Amino acid sequence: MAVYHNRKEDEGNGMEKVTIIGSGNVGANTAFFLAETGVADVILYDIQGTTATGKALDIMEAAPIRTYRSKIESSDSWESVEGSRVVLVAAGAVRKPGMKREALFDQNVKTIREIAGFLSRHVPESSVIIMTEPVDMLTAVFATVSGMPRAKLLGLGSLLDSTRLRYAIARDLGVSVENVSAMVIGQHGEHMIVPARYCSVSGIPILSLMLPEQFESLVDETRRAGDFIVEMAKRSSAYYAPSAAAAELIDAICRDLKRVLPVSMLLDGEFGIEGVALSVPAVIGKNGAERLTLPKLTAEELDQIRSSAREMKKKIAEGRHE
Repeated sequence: MAVYHNRKEDEGNGMEKVTIIGSGNVGANTAFFLAETGVADVILYDIQGTTATGKALDIMEAAPIRTYRSKIESSDSWESVEGSRVVLVAAGAVRKPGMKREALFDQNVKTIREIAGFLSRHVPESSVIIMTEPVDMLTAVFATVSGMPRAKLLGLGSLLDSTRLRYAIARDLGVSVENVSAMVIGQHGEHMIVPARYCSVSGIPILSLMLPEQFESLVDETRRAGDFIVEMAKRSSAYYAPSAAAAELIDAICRDLKRVLPVSMLLDGEFGIEGVALSVPAVIGKNGAERLTLPKLTAEELDQIRSSAREMKKKIAEGRHE
């Protein structure tokens, strides 16, 4: 029986190569979603190589039924990352019930710094996606340590929040999720910003279809979605929706789709903010975030996003959290 392990060279099947660092629930499910879409071959990297090997083999044994042609292989060698179009960082501790995202900063920041130093030396041209929580804070740390171009460094951020809100709107209105457009920006989680005027169903403004109170209730549900899932699942944080969102982002890069997606990026003067990573809409293609499509914010929304930036900058500088 073949065990897919330590592939070091592309085998010339024409597919892009994606490396996923961390083979936990998020990493493994992202690999599966990528296989389903056929966008890339995947290397599952894990310092505990047997975990990645088992999950890679499990996914590949579904290929005869699911008919995907992507190769999912495992590695415990850093050399395997070389030549990747995209590197997804999904390593680190995950939340437990009652835990805020920021509470993971001290646990995960050392891991992110180490990965940032390695990737900046070995894959400086790759696009890097950060999924490790707290994603905005760690995206900023990764950017500082690696010195990589900000267009190449993306945090999953509000892409996940937008996906959750689209589902909630579609569910309440009884319409297809494909027809729902929702923009979430700023900090991932409870401090996210959702301008209702940028949310619609087939171009119809959302507040023409539901009362403001109903919309705000769905926004609040979206803010609490991650916490709710952690509380219900008891032993793990969300991973199906985050993995699907990560696969969508990788697909946009590998296929050069020019999708407009909200991703966490190191800001450089946008909204009067510098040195902090927050989610903004960006055109995603083969070069990462190729340009920003910034929405016009109200004075209140500007105050909110700047307040989030100040708090995150303070926490990062102090090296602690609430």
